[in-house]
Amino acid sequence: MTQFATSWPQISLTSVIDILVVAIVIYEFLILIKGTRAALMLIGVGVLALAFYFSRIGELTTLNWLINRLLPYAVFALIVVFAGEIRQGLATLGRKLSFFRASAAEADAYDDIVLAANLFSQNQTGALMVIEREIGLRTYIESGVPLDAHISYDLLATIFRPSAPLHDGAVIIQKDRIAAAACFLPLSMNSVLSTQLGTRHRAGIGITEETDAIAVIVSEETGAISLAIGGQIERDLSVDNLRERLGELLRQYVAPTTLPTPISSDGEFRNPEIENPSVAPHSRETHYESGGR
Repeated sequence: MTQFATSWPQISLTSVIDILVVAIVIYEFLILIKGTRAALMLIGVGVLALAFYFSRIGELTTLNWLINRLLPYAVFALIVVFAGEIRQGLATLGRKLSFFRASAAEADAYDDIVLAANLFSQNQTGALMVIEREIGLRTYIESGVPLDAHISYDLLATIFRPSAPLHDGAVIIQKDRIAAAACFLPLSMNSVLSTQLGTRHRAGIGITEETDAIAVIVSEETGAISLAIGGQIERDLSVDNLRERLGELLRQYVAPTTLPTPISSDGEFRNPEIENPSVAPHSRETHYESGGR
């Protein structure tokens, strides 16, 4: 037994770390070039490497001479050819190593939510946007149409257009991505809630009763913006209130953004706070309706 243990190769911790690092580098590189033109170009580089190898072992003098003359310039050619991929890879690495990468990306994402809520409020478009936090929402994501798309103001505006096929139901947001749209959520059965709250508001409250998610709701009837958290709903929020509350709940700073000025059908710029007082930030006070006192 001692002889067997002695003959067994001794693998040091350094060797294990070395293998793991190389495996991670190769994996990340393959993920980076997957689905891009760099994948096809890499195949071409592989063919040239095989040609160089066979020229050496097959003693192909002319081909070997040609490759030896071109090889010093191949490195510079690869840098030029893969310049875009190299920049993207370094940027991705920087984001992964940066301590504040998530905060910056998610702050931009949540600012898109604020801008979209402002648009829906002005146009009185019903919307329900659910932000996932610690508790996963996979069950509810699977009930909708999977998207897995980077969140943006334009995408949210497109999803909740009344004529869009995905406008019914909720959009579930994971960090800076829209996981799914047209999702079904559990309705709150709390009898204490106001009878003025419809299905959209009760669904937003219901998901926050069962999880730690945040729900941003825009009323189709009045254009009022509401925020549901922990089974409670804060109603009639202004856009600034919504931005501040999201920043507080997500523990990050969401920078103020200049809201787009709506354009009327006659081409004139109008101020929605003057034209329609119901969507103006008329009050800084937050109204609560208990979700289970």
